[in-house]
Amino acid sequence: MKNPFYLILYICLFFLSTATFAQKKKNNLTKSTAFDPSNRPKNLSDTALLELVQKQTFRYFWDFGHPVSGLSRERSNKSFDYGDEVVTTGGTGFGIMAMIVASERKWYPRDSIANRVAKMVKFLAKADNYHGAFPHWLDGETGKTIPFGRKDDGGDLVETSFLMTGLLCAKQYFNKDTEAERTIRSRVEWIWNELEFDWYTRGNPNQLYWHWSPNQGWAMNFELRGYNETLITYILGAASPRYPITAQVYNKCWAQSDFFKNGREFYGVKLPLGFDYGGPLFFTHYSFVGLDPRNLKDRYADYWQQNVNHTLINYKHCVANPGKFKGYGENSWGLTASDTYNGYNAHSPTNDFGTITPTAALSSFPYTPEQSMKALRHFYDDMGDKLWSEYGFIDAFNESQNWYASSHLAIDQGPIIVMIENYRTGLLWKLFMQDKDVQNGLKKLGFESPALK
Repeated sequence: MKNPFYLILYICLFFLSTATFAQKKKNNLTKSTAFDPSNRPKNLSDTALLELVQKQTFRYFWDFGHPVSGLSRERSNKSFDYGDEVVTTGGTGFGIMAMIVASERKWYPRDSIANRVAKMVKFLAKADNYHGAFPHWLDGETGKTIPFGRKDDGGDLVETSFLMTGLLCAKQYFNKDTEAERTIRSRVEWIWNELEFDWYTRGNPNQLYWHWSPNQGWAMNFELRGYNETLITYILGAASPRYPITAQVYNKCWAQSDFFKNGREFYGVKLPLGFDYGGPLFFTHYSFVGLDPRNLKDRYADYWQQNVNHTLINYKHCVANPGKFKGYGENSWGLTASDTYNGYNAHSPTNDFGTITPTAALSSFPYTPEQSMKALRHFYDDMGDKLWSEYGFIDAFNESQNWYASSHLAIDQGPIIVMIENYRTGLLWKLFMQDKDVQNGLKKLGFESPALK
């Protein structure tokens, strides 16, 4: 394997894999004999279809949220031997943002959603954390750490950043003078103030690390060097009111990598930053569920152009289909990390085995609305009998292997709701970018944006 980021990524992904998953084990917790995808609404307008997809996908977080904590379960089929208790911190951040969408669109009463989010933040305030950073997985009943790997049993600064993005959006959105909304604001403020970003530099102004564990120390030894999904960690780190990182670590760690600057063309599209062909599409989603990339620039890139071009390269690769996989084309595209027929993998143009992941195209609506709508129409109108479920679209499919997942993952379902909403109204972008600490962090790192005051 040629580049070290993917080596680390695959090691992490190994621990997510349940080998052949529910297709062989038939252990999907959410499979409902009553749900018939062939009865899904037909002949919908584009607007009605977007609304339906968002609302149906939201059921993953609302109906399937953990009954004790309310946090988002890692996946809809059991993970290893952990059963139903595994909740994901990063996926919970996306789930909280999805709840804001549900409140704004009045799918459920605002007070009901505020009560759920208040329960979640009260649980998080008591859950295991490591210098303020939460682990990748928690037990949704007890709040205790569930190891993500043998050495990954402590703080995960990146997953915590995805969680924190959702929490800061909730702090902005739930601004009414009710007990639940006051609780949300106060607990989020407390969690945010206690997050020690500077601890994760190990005292070195030129480094920032992903993990720390009281049992393993710095054994994971994974520096956050770009370009990948971890940009948001630097922005929040710079924004921290009590334990900030400096601009120096952004420029000396994040931007110092063999895989940071690119500048080459792929399928006729220039890629400013990152791996050749861009890597998996979640790079354009996870940091940008809250961070508004529109006219967002720093000394390294225009991030709107970065994300649009990355997405176009991914799209054009699927249209060109050099691997000759069944089903690829202008209406069936999208390579990112997901379940696949033999486990879990981070799919990309340079790591393509024929697996299409709906979240890749659907979460890219802000960047490629025409191409994403073609994919949505195909997934729903043409393939809905196989892909549509009680929680929106299944995680992935591979027509060459005649394989269709029976699973859903929080980190894949959440961005569908949130990024479609950002395409439609910019709601989460507006909330996140108006936070005064976020604004300070962006300015500190030298960013320019129309949202900065």
